[in-house]
Amino acid sequence: MKNKVIRNMLIPGVVALVVIALPALLINFGVISGYPAQIITLGALNAILAISVNMVCGITGQLSLGQAGFEALGAYAVVILTSKLNVPLPFSIVLGGLVAAIFGFLIGFPTLRLEGDYLAIVTLAFCEIIRVVLINLKGITGGPNGMQFSTVFTTSLSYGALISYLVVMTSLVLIIVLLQNFLRSTYGRAILAVREDEVAANSNGIDVFKYKMIGFVIASFIAGIAGALYAPFIGFIQPKDFDFNASINDLIFVVLGGMGSITGGIIAAFVLTALQEVLRFLKDYRLLIYPVILIFVMLFRPQGLLGTKELSFVKVYDGIPGFVKSLVKKIKGSRKDDGREVKHE
Repeated sequence: MKNKVIRNMLIPGVVALVVIALPALLINFGVISGYPAQIITLGALNAILAISVNMVCGITGQLSLGQAGFEALGAYAVVILTSKLNVPLPFSIVLGGLVAAIFGFLIGFPTLRLEGDYLAIVTLAFCEIIRVVLINLKGITGGPNGMQFSTVFTTSLSYGALISYLVVMTSLVLIIVLLQNFLRSTYGRAILAVREDEVAANSNGIDVFKYKMIGFVIASFIAGIAGALYAPFIGFIQPKDFDFNASINDLIFVVLGGMGSITGGIIAAFVLTALQEVLRFLKDYRLLIYPVILIFVMLFRPQGLLGTKELSFVKVYDGIPGFVKSLVKKIKGSRKDDGREVKHE
């Protein structure tokens, strides 16, 4: 049992280390230039947002159309805390996530008791309210012109891309590890039970509203962290970056990857982010790629890339010895058959 636990921790740990360290080394030695490094980092930011949406829609079983509003709160919080209140950047990023989580609690408390699409309508309205407020608070947020934000991410010309990649990718891996452990706990299993059948969960003593709130607040926190990382990475934010279209783009990552699949949403986020840059020569027509892909997915694989399944490196590792053994048996069997055929002749 102890060896199994060590194996389950060691294999994902090695994979995470390789995923973080290998591209970092390539960026440091100039094999990957600044532009591709920024695309990879942007893909990691979109993956964090996909996890946030998946936490609400795929895992908690609710529909939210306003995750960009929580992202905006995290982004503007980190800028104000760092540039105006002189709070260190790492603490500002965490506080940006907490600000988004507080607003998630305030929004979810009156709406999660309702049934149907009320949560989607309220979160959509919340996203628009946040955007309008940010536009009108010109003295604090810079209004529609936005705010510039210079940090070590943007001012370090030699190591800016490397620092951005390491911080964002490490944050992504950390969020995945913490969330996967949470989902395997009693709290996570209760949330999944609520998603599958609220009536059955309630009849078994599970407080449906409580666990909906927990899932929604965690999703808000993750979206706030994504916004708090986005601001220092880009170096400039404005309200239109967090409108309704941004929320829909985040939802598309989850739909394509699979509702309830964390790894599916992450893969979709990286692929679509890279695809949008590869097709940049098409100019505005490249924006059609999202709806076209979405139509094909809905027609031929409505459950998404992975459905509700997760990509497990432990299972892949366990499957390698069995695959090798079966391959060796087939080779030996074919040799025996060839020998028998020769003797028969």
